[in-house]
Amino acid sequence: MSEATAMPPAQAQPGPAPVTLDNCDQEPIHIPGAVQPHGVLFAFDATGRLCWHSANAAALATGLPELGDTLHAGHFKEAPAVHELVAEAMSAPPGGPADPPFTASGDLTLAGQVWDLVVHRDPQGVIVEFEQREQSDDEIARFALHAHRGLDKFRRQTSVQALMELAVKEVRQLTGFDRVMAYRFRHDDSGDIVAEAHADGLDSLLGRRYPASDIPAQARRLYLLNTLRLIADVQSEQVPLVGLPGQAPLDLSHAVLRSVSPIHIEYLRNMGIGASMSISIVVEGRLWGMLACHHMRRRVVPYSLRMACDVLAQMVAVAVQNLRTSAHARRAGEAAALRSRCTEAVLHADDVLGALAQEAGALRQTMKAHAAILVAGGKLALSGLTDREHAAAVIGSLPEPAEGLLVVRHALADWPEATQAAVQGWCGLLALCFDAANGAWLILLRREQVETVRWGGKPEKNYVPGPSGPRLTPRGSFAEWRETVRDSAVPWSDSDLAIARQWLDELGHASRTRNAEIERARAHLLAVLGHDLRDPLNSISLAAQVLERGEAQGHARLGQRIKASSGRMQRLVEQVLDMTRLRGGLGLQMTPQQVDLVALLDELVEEKLGAYPDLQFQRLYGPPHWVHADPDRLAQVLANLLGNARHHGEPGRPIVLEVSGPDDKVRLEVRNVAPPIPQDISDSLFDPFKVSSMRNPRNRQGLGLGLYIAHEVVRSHGGLLHYVHRAPEVVFTMELPRWQAAAASPPNPAGGAA
Repeated sequence: MSEATAMPPAQAQPGPAPVTLDNCDQEPIHIPGAVQPHGVLFAFDATGRLCWHSANAAALATGLPELGDTLHAGHFKEAPAVHELVAEAMSAPPGGPADPPFTASGDLTLAGQVWDLVVHRDPQGVIVEFEQREQSDDEIARFALHAHRGLDKFRRQTSVQALMELAVKEVRQLTGFDRVMAYRFRHDDSGDIVAEAHADGLDSLLGRRYPASDIPAQARRLYLLNTLRLIADVQSEQVPLVGLPGQAPLDLSHAVLRSVSPIHIEYLRNMGIGASMSISIVVEGRLWGMLACHHMRRRVVPYSLRMACDVLAQMVAVAVQNLRTSAHARRAGEAAALRSRCTEAVLHADDVLGALAQEAGALRQTMKAHAAILVAGGKLALSGLTDREHAAAVIGSLPEPAEGLLVVRHALADWPEATQAAVQGWCGLLALCFDAANGAWLILLRREQVETVRWGGKPEKNYVPGPSGPRLTPRGSFAEWRETVRDSAVPWSDSDLAIARQWLDELGHASRTRNAEIERARAHLLAVLGHDLRDPLNSISLAAQVLERGEAQGHARLGQRIKASSGRMQRLVEQVLDMTRLRGGLGLQMTPQQVDLVALLDELVEEKLGAYPDLQFQRLYGPPHWVHADPDRLAQVLANLLGNARHHGEPGRPIVLEVSGPDDKVRLEVRNVAPPIPQDISDSLFDPFKVSSMRNPRNRQGLGLGLYIAHEVVRSHGGLLHYVHRAPEVVFTMELPRWQAAAASPPNPAGGAA
């Protein structure tokens, strides 16, 4: 067969564009347009027509097909195995770009030279590769026997580290490389050398880390597709491919002879390496690790031995997967048992926070956390953390509680900027909001991991001017370079996050169940309380009236005291019943009618003055102001506002009552001199069961329900009730819609005090 230059129809495949700063990550290394010189390549399309061959094909033998020829029996007469393997490959399905191709191999002798023959099928057709074999059959047989004996050793290893150490020894004995290293990749795709076997006189690289950029994304993809890669001679010139005009570039993703990126060649030369081989360790479809082999001189490893090394790497991958599965199963079992205990605590413990705090050590151990913070109902419990200011800063950095919220942070930069100084030292956070109604969080923390990284050379690549402009150049020095890494924690793994989500789901469900049960029990208790106390209170009230009308002075005073006490109890019961109806969604019973707010207010003021003669009122209102309201409910609101003013106002200062009537509303202001209500109290002023109300020394009988019910009564009438402080006065303002028909048909004034 003539040289490529003598074939006008043929053309050399154009090489890839120069690699620059802009395109280094997109370098098309799968279509390099060349092969390594220790072999010869032929590429046939699906019909058997020769579309490509390497420029050194003529040196292989005589009787070879020309470009455009369809393969027939006259070709490769000295090697009938070629026809057998090509026919077998042609009959195989082409598969897709990501599918492992059909591959067959054998050996043959051409022109007195022994060759390894490798044939694979891909969507473009069939690629046939011939590799020169430099070892004798006896050497290969000896190596194959050693590989077979080594398989059983891998099955007996019980740790990942032991697997890696065995793998580098076995591969070095099989291949004779000067150095074999086992890489284990991290979450960021950088890799650590975790095991090493090397020749005497070479420095150890054990423990060094290499950056993710040493294996660009496109190279990582090819390491998954083609798990073993041999570069036989770093110093050799690559052999270009020659093909028919108009052909698409030949995809060599699965070819064993694929030439090497010039960037990678420069990288290897800078390391002083003459030949290399890499074997991928693929676990769950991800490049988990790699066995990297280096030789100081040219080295060709026979295809059969390379396949034996590939099988060893696959056994390592299976063993790693089995170890990971076992470890994950053990951890999942521990996490499930812990989750069950925590769920029981949330469902049944009287003190949820205390019960969960007892499991804090187990929570930390399961999640490999250094500290835990538990928050519920404004209280917190700490484990592994004693500084409550630190804990407060952590809690303050979280978003508003929401059902099912999971907050994940790996580094200090993930925290709100305003919080970073306060939480420095704690970089990893995993926070589970399992009860938004009560502001309950389970927060796990990891400390900053201050780490000294032993890089295999300074990680940054250099950029130097070249013929095509600025060009990416691999680092020239691989001497150990140390770097201290701060402000980050060990990242939460996928397994960590899966466990956390399971905890969040089940603890959230348990919290919702507990809250619903408590609410039902509370509503039932309050309803029973109100119902069962009403009749005895009526009896006490009647007895008090009898005593009050008695002739003896002591009886009268006793009757008055019983009547006052029963009245307070009656009001509490009525409040409890009202609250129960409101919380149960039943609403308040109303009978609205035309009411003069001024007349009703005057009546209540006179009652207060009768009971408390020292009270002072300043009344700023004139003519009637008619509203459409339930008079009893409205009286309830007014009595509460007047009572609050008496309890909390400054003694000796008047309570100011001002009624005005702008437009279609009637506005009442109740003002008394008093300091402002603190912000944390005013925010929940109209909520039931306020702690501030129930602990008020000036109103010890209060349940904190009065303002809540008053607010709901006013809201039910279509009005507003709100608080402000206008120094020096506390001001409660009630607004109600004005009765619009008053001007046309004045109501009966008697209805105002019904």
